[in-house]
Amino acid sequence: MKVVALAGGVGGAKLVDGLAALLNPDELSVIVNTGDDFEYLSLAISPDLDTVCYTLADLANPNTGWGRKEETWHVFDAIQSLGGLDWFRLGDNDLATHLLRTNWLQQGVPLSVITERLCSLWGIEHRVYPMSDDPVRTIVHTASGEALGFQEYFVHQACQPEVAYFEFEGAENARALPQAMETLNACDLVILAPSNPWVSIDPILEVQGYRSVMREKPVMAVSPLIGGKALKGPAAKMYQELGIRPTAFAVAEHYEGLLTAFVFDHVDRGELEKIEACRIIPLVTDILMKDEQDRIRLAEEVLLFGERILNRSH
Repeated sequence: MKVVALAGGVGGAKLVDGLAALLNPDELSVIVNTGDDFEYLSLAISPDLDTVCYTLADLANPNTGWGRKEETWHVFDAIQSLGGLDWFRLGDNDLATHLLRTNWLQQGVPLSVITERLCSLWGIEHRVYPMSDDPVRTIVHTASGEALGFQEYFVHQACQPEVAYFEFEGAENARALPQAMETLNACDLVILAPSNPWVSIDPILEVQGYRSVMREKPVMAVSPLIGGKALKGPAAKMYQELGIRPTAFAVAEHYEGLLTAFVFDHVDRGELEKIEACRIIPLVTDILMKDEQDRIRLAEEVLLFGERILNRSH
């Protein structure tokens, strides 16, 4: 079974890691959100790409889920001592990634090629694709009328501003990565990882090409919410501020017209009938991933569920 996962953020990276432990490199590809990308201290930062890649390479900080494990902070401390911009923490090893990426981009190397190089250097055998080589930027429009770049909203302002709506600047002109489209066309199953639907998965779907191919494929989503709360990040807060009750059903409804199947937690079993009424095939299980064993367990359940769905359609 050939699988393509769409992912961004820590939750998405965890499930991708579990899938990678069970599937061969020719059986799993990952398309990663780059709407979070931004420039900081003149460096090109790709937070979701790095989180997915560091996790797959067993380099991620196990406590935060982002950044590198066993990190040092000499450069960041020096920047702080000089009164420099310091709201986005960059460790020394992480900084090396951004310096190289920025240098290669300035030489005209596409982000997809840079990602392939870094994956090779880190020993990642599964294919990891940025959603596009063209820049797309997630803009958070707030209730007070501000338009904030995603990292400004997420990190600098700690998700405090009330959300009004999202804009994906550049998405209308961005081209889906040809290699990712080719892989998507050839896959048997698409999995939407338990990433924030609004700002991790939607930017990918806004790039022309992906959604139309996915409409022809079985698509399964894993809920990023348990009991109306996000395990990490502002997804539940965003739902509330947009006037939508944050529930498993709300996540399934978010992907209306795209989903074949939906995986959600035992805590949300009360949503089962509503989800089934949308003609979405449900799987109720434990979706909490506390450790590596949980990642592999959930990935195994998701893949077995995927096989059952494929067998139904044949």
